[in-house]
Amino acid sequence: MVDLDLIIKKALDMGFSVSAKLDCSTIKLMPEVREMCAANKCNQYDKNWACPPGCGSLEKCEERIKKYKVGIIVQTVGKLEDSMDFESMVEIEKKHKNLFLKFSDELKKEYDNVFSLGVGSCIKCKTCTYPDEPCRFPQNILSSMEAYGMLVSQVCIDNNVKYYYGPNILAYTGCFLIE
Repeated sequence: MVDLDLIIKKALDMGFSVSAKLDCSTIKLMPEVREMCAANKCNQYDKNWACPPGCGSLEKCEERIKKYKVGIIVQTVGKLEDSMDFESMVEIEKKHKNLFLKFSDELKKEYDNVFSLGVGSCIKCKTCTYPDEPCRFPQNILSSMEAYGMLVSQVCIDNNVKYYYGPNILAYTGCFLIE
């Protein structure tokens, strides 16, 4: 039995700013989000196993997500001096990714089937084997919510989680699906 309230408390205790229940039936994978990935503004499209097309077709992603009924959304929220405060953006992202990786490992110790979807590209390996060789750590690969076709703002709205916190406040969002 998955005790989401306990998991949420653990996520908050670990250091996430926000943690809330995620009803997996609200997750909709959108081709438009995948098209944003294909625009390659992050320079990761077609460069690793965690991003499209390496992470699989939208149909394959949907097949994987449909196995889950519940999960949690986590956010790391931080303040920026102004909208050009790149240094703080990087620090908030780094904090979120570190918390995310640590919490993912903790959940996997307690539950047999945890699917973690974070922000940005997978950072497990310094150099990805894509596309020449299989992923070295397929059980630990971390795709982003967007790589799977999720519009993060909509996932938050559909699960009563704030997405926009006002000017000069940044929130990095990820989720853990648990079986």
